Formats: sequence, C-alpha cells, structure tokens
Amino acid sequence: MADKKSLIEFPCHFPIKIIGTNSAAFAEEIRAITVKHFPDTPNSFIVSKESEKGNYLAMTVTIYTRSQEELDVFYLELTKHPDIKMVL
Repeated sequence: MADKKSLIEFPCHFPIKIIGTNSAAFAEEIRAITVKHFPDTPNSFIVSKESEKGNYLAMTVTIYTRSQEELDVFYLELTKHPDIKMVL
C-alpha cells in the first residue's frame, strides 16, 4: 500500500471554515479550541459572520500548521463539537 501524499505543502497558512449555532459561547469555544492547538493564532485570523437569518455563525479560522497530523487532530476535535454543523 502506497503512502498517502498530501496535496498541501507544509508548513503553511490553512483556512478552515466552520459553520455552527450562532451564539457568543460557540464563537468563544471555537476560539479556545483553535488557540489550544495553535497558540500563536492572532485574533485577526479568526473571523465570523452571521447567516442571513441570524441562526448560524460561519467562522473562518486561518491556522499556521506544520503537518497533516496537526491539521487532522485539530479537525477531529472541531468535528466533535455538538454545535458545529459543518467543517470545510
């Protein structure tokens, strides 16, 4: 079996889009998860926008990752969050 080769060149800045329930708590929880995995992430790299009806919050988190493994661990924790509807 051949090794999976990533199409991403590491290290790199990598944007992740997160869609979830619109609440201040949700935004802070995503910020906390991000900083836990990537402590040097500036606040300006975490942006959010409400959906048209205000029910959902779309967040774009741009992280500086050194490996696919770092990215996978972060993604896995995000997808376990109960208020997240989608991670892209």
